Amino acid sequence: MKTAATTGHRRGVRLLLALLPVVLLLTATGLYQLMNARSFQLAGELTDRVETNEKVVALTFDDGPDEHTRELIDVLAEQRVRATFFVVGSQVEAHPRLTKALVDAGHQLGNHTYSHRRMVFVSKATVAEEIERTDRAIRAAGQQGDIVFRPPTGKKLLSLPLYLDEHQRHTVMWDIEPDSGATPTAAEIVTTVRDEVRPGSIILLHPWYAGGAATRESIVGLVTELREQGYRFVTVAELLALRQR
Repeated sequence: MKTAATTGHRRGVRLLLALLPVVLLLTATGLYQLMNARSFQLAGELTDRVETNEKVVALTFDDGPDEHTRELIDVLAEQRVRATFFVVGSQVEAHPRLTKALVDAGHQLGNHTYSHRRMVFVSKATVAEEIERTDRAIRAAGQQGDIVFRPPTGKKLLSLPLYLDEHQRHTVMWDIEPDSGATPTAAEIVTTVRDEVRPGSIILLHPWYAGGAATRESIVGLVTELREQGYRFVTVAELLALRQR
């Protein structure tokens, strides 16, 4: 014989089962948004743009170095721009002289992990190995001062932010990424930066490998456009220092 309590319990179970996919979907959506957030992480200090009234921007390059390093050094020298390169440790080890050339040219090196793997759902030991091995390679190239960090593809969730917080490491994201998605032309890259730039912006570019040709081609136009708007270029370290003013 069914009682009212039994019937109510069964209805409750059916309701929970019906809602479970929705709860799981919302949880997964929340984790995805958290993992990809540019302006927030669960622990540690993060900067995606510096609030300032000064018309300054930081030009940053992810991945590499590779055979295009000299080309980048030359064009940045011609434009009198110092930039920040978030380098991959395995690439640094493969190209130690080119990495040192970046430092000698006055550019800042940041840590972009050793293997460029996504740092999500990985162990603390994996995080430590990816970051510390890259730190050693960066130091061997002559980089002085604090080494800032940027996660590959910007993804971070739990173990990575906790490690960064524990070791007082600064995560540097970005607020402009003009060469992402469908492959844009050099002119389109310049236009995107022109339309989205603000004082204190951090611009992310990917100039390496064959796929980075348009990005490399855009650098002169990008620098010219921003200088015409009154902007000057600084490294990430110099940009972060403005927060104390």
